[in-house]
Amino acid sequence: MTTVKRHILNLIIFRLVIVTTLLAAAVIVQLSTAVFLPLGTFYVVILSAYAASLVFVLFYSRSRLYAAQAYAQVLFDILFITVLVYITGGLGGHLYVLYAFPILAAGTVLPGRSAYLAASLSAILLGFMADSMFYGLIPYYRADQVRETSAGLTFYTIFLAWALFFAIAFLSQHYGRGMRRAQAALDRAERELAVRERLAEAGKMSAMIAHEIRNPLAAISGAVQFLRTDLSLTGEQGQLMDIIVRESKRVSQTIEQYLSLASPGVQDFQRFSLAAAVRETLTLLRAGGELPDRIVVEGIFETSPLDLYGSQSQFKQIIWNLTRNAIQAMPDGGRLRIDLDAGPGGVRVLRLADTGRGMSSEELARIFEPFFSAFEGGRGLGLTVVRRIIDDFEGRIEARSETGRGTEFILTFPERSAPGRPKET
Repeated sequence: MTTVKRHILNLIIFRLVIVTTLLAAAVIVQLSTAVFLPLGTFYVVILSAYAASLVFVLFYSRSRLYAAQAYAQVLFDILFITVLVYITGGLGGHLYVLYAFPILAAGTVLPGRSAYLAASLSAILLGFMADSMFYGLIPYYRADQVRETSAGLTFYTIFLAWALFFAIAFLSQHYGRGMRRAQAALDRAERELAVRERLAEAGKMSAMIAHEIRNPLAAISGAVQFLRTDLSLTGEQGQLMDIIVRESKRVSQTIEQYLSLASPGVQDFQRFSLAAAVRETLTLLRAGGELPDRIVVEGIFETSPLDLYGSQSQFKQIIWNLTRNAIQAMPDGGRLRIDLDAGPGGVRVLRLADTGRGMSSEELARIFEPFFSAFEGGRGLGLTVVRRIIDDFEGRIEARSETGRGTEFILTFPERSAPGRPKET
């Protein structure tokens, strides 16, 4: 849709260029000949094109129905050219070559087989008009436009024009697909660069904040725990002490996420079992009460024989954050599916899918941005940390989601060789 939006103004500008060129040509012809040419209707048609372009500009500035605007412009251009062809003598005026422009526009701007639809409509209109004028069903616009010609020549010109239309449709469709793929790749690269820049900035800020808070917080928490065990406290006082310790622990966990975002630190790289890492992480979540019984965990990960060389603690952090994210998306319960599989070239593929509330396309585009959260009260760091760790693994992460239909994360880890061990093939 963004690509269509970018090209709507280009369509308007290109139409204005063509119309202005035709107007200038008509004026030059009118001024350079002593014979009066009845061009009043021609000027009215040209002015209508200017007026339509103004209307399209207003719609562009006030409406977000960009695809509909593009279709409307292509349709208007085909009808506009048909009128021009008729008042200039049909096939004898040779302006039917202008049909190439809306066909080209449909192929490069609109998705699917729009170019073939534009070519078909142009062919139908031109063929019907030319045949009707030849057999007298439609009168010529002016009597002096009537030319003696054979049926064979008329049909030959029509079929030649049709061949031109569909050849342009084929080329523009092929070019348009390539252009849209290139534009989509460019958009993804721009989003990727923007996310990486935000990660870098967030990392710097996180390091400063975390180091300023971590040590005083640890001192406060330690002092409170010492007092809790050394003093005889009433029930309410004990509860307040427990709240301080618990909230200090929660803030400490947040600081750990900030530090993970800023720098993963020195990691213990080793070859480890992916299934075992997943099982241990889920066990810790259940033991801590964060993975309730209403969440059913399933999938083909328990018996997976796959292993990976890297940081096991970082991999567990990925599972921890993604699982907690899925739990938040299923407050009333649901299913969490975790699959481990081998992909082409020896890569390890982890799929983690929930049946939660899902995300809109706008939320999906921003999930890896620092401090953006789709959940109320969320800090927006969990998925950012996951993304940072995935980059450390030289892997990839892809998210698929739809509102009301859950979310799936697909992670790909390349197989890296441990020192002294050849890489698997």
